[in-house]
Amino acid sequence: MELKNVDQDGPPATVNGDTIAEKDEKHEKSVNAEKAENAEKVENVEAQEAENERSNWSNGLEFLMSCIAVSVGLGNIWRFPFTAYENGGGAFLIPYIIVLFVIGKPMYYLEMVIGQFTSKGMVKIWSICPSFLGVGYGQAFATICIVTYYSSLLALTLYYFFVSFQSELPWSYCRDIWSNCVDSRPQEVAANLLTLRNATQQQSSSELYFLEIVIKEKLDISDGIGAPDWKLTLAIFISWVVIFLVIMRGVKSSGKASYFLALFPYVILFTLLGRAVTLEGASDGIIFFLKPQWGELLSPKVWKEAVVQCFFSLAVGTGPIIMFSSYNQFNHKIYRDAMIVTTLDTLTSLLGGVTIFAILGNLAYNLKIDNIQDVVRSGTGLAFISYPDAIAKFEAVPQLFAVLFFFMLFVLGIGSIVALQSALVTIVCDQFKNWKFWKVALASTIMGFLCSLVYVTPGGQWILNLVDYYGGTYVVFLLAIFEVVGICWIYGVDNICDDIRFMSNRSVSLYWRICWGFLTPVLMIVIFIYSMATTEPLKYSDLFYPPAGDVAGWLLFAIGAAQFPLWGIWYMSHHKQGGWWTTFTESLKPSEKWGPAKAETKREWLIFKADMAAKRASAASSSKMGAFWQKLTISCRN
Repeated sequence: MELKNVDQDGPPATVNGDTIAEKDEKHEKSVNAEKAENAEKVENVEAQEAENERSNWSNGLEFLMSCIAVSVGLGNIWRFPFTAYENGGGAFLIPYIIVLFVIGKPMYYLEMVIGQFTSKGMVKIWSICPSFLGVGYGQAFATICIVTYYSSLLALTLYYFFVSFQSELPWSYCRDIWSNCVDSRPQEVAANLLTLRNATQQQSSSELYFLEIVIKEKLDISDGIGAPDWKLTLAIFISWVVIFLVIMRGVKSSGKASYFLALFPYVILFTLLGRAVTLEGASDGIIFFLKPQWGELLSPKVWKEAVVQCFFSLAVGTGPIIMFSSYNQFNHKIYRDAMIVTTLDTLTSLLGGVTIFAILGNLAYNLKIDNIQDVVRSGTGLAFISYPDAIAKFEAVPQLFAVLFFFMLFVLGIGSIVALQSALVTIVCDQFKNWKFWKVALASTIMGFLCSLVYVTPGGQWILNLVDYYGGTYVVFLLAIFEVVGICWIYGVDNICDDIRFMSNRSVSLYWRICWGFLTPVLMIVIFIYSMATTEPLKYSDLFYPPAGDVAGWLLFAIGAAQFPLWGIWYMSHHKQGGWWTTFTESLKPSEKWGPAKAETKREWLIFKADMAAKRASAASSSKMGAFWQKLTISCRN
């Protein structure tokens, strides 16, 4: 470097041909450019965090109440009793409780963990295993099927709610045109009418009212299902308006409503239970419900129904639990909430079962029928036949209890559908972050209303049974298997336990590891394969569907199941990494989007994961037995 000294009036000093002033100016520009670059990086990180940021529950109690509202709902009061009714009463309880502990609770806790850890809905969580993206979309399809027919049940509850204001409950007495009918109202009130009727009475007035007046049931849909009933259409419209008002502001509105949606139904349910157990013949129904028929335990159908009931009752495999958990703070203590909800859900199912079987026992007593299973037809109508029949027997203000009861059913249904519908809206809003939540909610409720009209036709119960069986039951079952396999076998139980330990600073017990790693997926796979291999043509009320109905059902199942491979192929075709085998294996690994949503938390998590991997590597180098034990327990130790 050459430095030229000059006097004050001479030319300026230079450094490698540049004046000192020019050099300082260049240095200043370089520094400013570097600062601008760093500022841009910071802005990018902050922008990414802002993009990933989502609303949170106002407090942990709102989250708990929302989970109770969705898990303790129509699945307990409507679906559980008739599922037990179809599968031998008490014989169903043992498989149900076993399945609850090896499938229900593990899946519920797993979904809570995944949702809270990633702060994403049921589609975006599959950055954990990108080629399984179709699981999320398939579950969304199944959720749409469930939401549409659940809303038709709301229409029925509203119908009964409004007619309950009449001076005499319309289902409590027989019409002259009904033969073989027995009044549902107290026997002493209707004694003069009973003497005029045939001694071989077969159906209660509550059953005939539901079939002949409310749904106007068709026993043959080969010529079509008919037009929607205008009264039920109006009821289903009101239901969807209420759903929209609850979900329009996301967790800010649904969280506030959750207190009422979760707690109010118990007040009425306990009141109804108190009346049901005092009815004549109630003890026979309760004994039928609680007494196991051991031979039924060998039936795979009973075990399959127990698994499906767990899915519907706990709302796992359809997205709401993942969605609700995604709005939690990252370090929220979800283990406690998972245990509370799953335990309360089971107790509520048993409560609903005891109540309805007490009523069925009374119906059998009045109808002079020895076998409880011959009292009424099972299915959707059970909740709208047996419960109204019990209410009609209230000697003091039965109208009041009817109004409260059907309002309770409506609240339970709203709690279930709000969660399911919110899960669907969250999928769209996660994908298109600039779209307003309330606009997506409005569009989805309009489409939901239009799709639901098919269920309020005279042949609507046929369609409900079909959609529930093919679009709800089997699709949910199959995709739940892929969900557990993708998370527990491909991502790995060790990684799940690490993530739980990092997120909640809680060790994972051996029970959870055995369930996630073996019992849950293996049992689900075995039951599903056997149930599919032994499946029989679907029937409604002992009547077979026309050929077109069976084709439509299997097509519905195929659409839901096909989401898994199709979206997997789509992902691999858009993320090629060399040959197809390399692309496939890479698609099974977590993408860069997997992990906590906040950048700082994600950096800490990556350091934690590296430390855990180093510990496992050290354990593997010690001994075979030590490696096995360390692999089994290292993620569980403090």
